[in-house]
Amino acid sequence: MDLSLRPQPVSTRDVVYLQLREQILKLELPPGTSLSENETALLFKVSRTPVRESFLRLAQEGLVQVLPQRGTFVSLIDTALVEEARFMREQLERAVILLACVHFPEQALLQLEMNLDQQRECVRKKDDKSMFELDEAFHRILFDGCSKSNTWTIMKQMNAHLNRSRMLSLVDDHNWEHLYDQHRLMADAVKAQDGAAAERLMTEHLTLNIADQALLRVKYPNYYK
Repeated sequence: MDLSLRPQPVSTRDVVYLQLREQILKLELPPGTSLSENETALLFKVSRTPVRESFLRLAQEGLVQVLPQRGTFVSLIDTALVEEARFMREQLERAVILLACVHFPEQALLQLEMNLDQQRECVRKKDDKSMFELDEAFHRILFDGCSKSNTWTIMKQMNAHLNRSRMLSLVDDHNWEHLYDQHRLMADAVKAQDGAAAERLMTEHLTLNIADQALLRVKYPNYYK
């Protein structure tokens, strides 16, 4: 048996960290939420050590803030970091969709179609969490299909504040038809190898977040730095 194919063991610390990170990104733990080592340890049925280590990792990512004499809190959304991540993502995603219009594997095209079918179902059901995951998956398929998986991984490391903002936008407004329509048109442009249309659509898609930010800051002032 190829040892590289064996599932790698996951430490208790990693389990706690990954679950807390997901809860923060999906706003199950909203910005400003107070976090307790004792309560979190009881919730996960673990000692305080993996919880403390997880808090430190999340603090290094900017998702948790430790305030002396006050406690540990889920960090507020930093609009400067949101904009920086959006800027980086726009540059990379425009480049990738242009590559996809030159060459994109048939299997990856099929994955885009399956993803779009699932998005349409989420629009019908108003399932915001699944819609967010499918939105992410749609863009990841573009990177994977262009052999740029490592670029996607590096980009994701800067997306924490942007992703919380995007999730908040989905939760706030369930009119997601425009989001599905944009993805549909981008997939069609890739199929037609229409680079000019694909790049324009990607730019429009990613700049929507700028307008959303202003509205969300007014509606959820306590969530923003």
